[in-house]
Amino acid sequence: MPHADLNGARIHFTDTGGDRDAIVFSHGLLLDGSMFEAQVAHLRANYRCITFDHRGHGHSGVAGDGYDIDTLTADAAALISHLDVAPCHFVGLSMGGFVGMRLAARKPELLKTLTLLNTSAEPEPAENRPKYRLLNLVARWIGLWAVVGRVMPIMFGETFLKDTARTTQRQRWAKLIGGNNRLGITRAVSGVIERDGCSDLLGRIGLPVGVGAGEEDVATVPEKSERLHAAIAGSELVVFEAAGHSSAIETPALVNDLIERTIRRA
Repeated sequence: MPHADLNGARIHFTDTGGDRDAIVFSHGLLLDGSMFEAQVAHLRANYRCITFDHRGHGHSGVAGDGYDIDTLTADAAALISHLDVAPCHFVGLSMGGFVGMRLAARKPELLKTLTLLNTSAEPEPAENRPKYRLLNLVARWIGLWAVVGRVMPIMFGETFLKDTARTTQRQRWAKLIGGNNRLGITRAVSGVIERDGCSDLLGRIGLPVGVGAGEEDVATVPEKSERLHAAIAGSELVVFEAAGHSSAIETPALVNDLIERTIRRA
């Protein structure tokens, strides 16, 4: 499996290769780059598709520190430079969107377009923090398996969770979440919970932006995406019906459409 030692972390990535425009996919908390496999399968015929696992996730290394969003942004910038794919199209979901917004505002030379999925420029709401800290404590000292049942309704919408035809998919993602390295994940969760907002950066984003929200998302409610859309000039907002917080998995065709429309605006 390809890895690169970047910014003090060992980062795993996948790369379909070629000399076409690149799309870099940045995943959400608790998952890894494999959550975008439906997007890669759909887009790889026309684009070089690159996924990566954030530090502490998936097949990337568990660093001792550096789980704040600014460091994750530096990791992503280092990978784009390492693979020499700038300017690229960037797709970020949830935590990956936190990274994408900061890249677009601070290092616009690295990006052509930005697709933001199930994400927000706001800090974690104060009312959520005690609950998430408790889940994180249980995960750290007992194991991630102990919190999967509580986490799945946060990560996925009601339609996906109740669809009997998708039982195997639910089992797959629950196993992935439960199988994460507890040190890496709990450090990453703390970085997300304690993050600063970046609403002040949104006015500096001058490239084509697509904003996707999950109609059933309880972790990042659609109103937060509406505020993103209002703050980023010229952005497009789509609310995905029957999607929760992991729209790339739950409604892949709708997500693919938004990515392609955003790229065509470049």
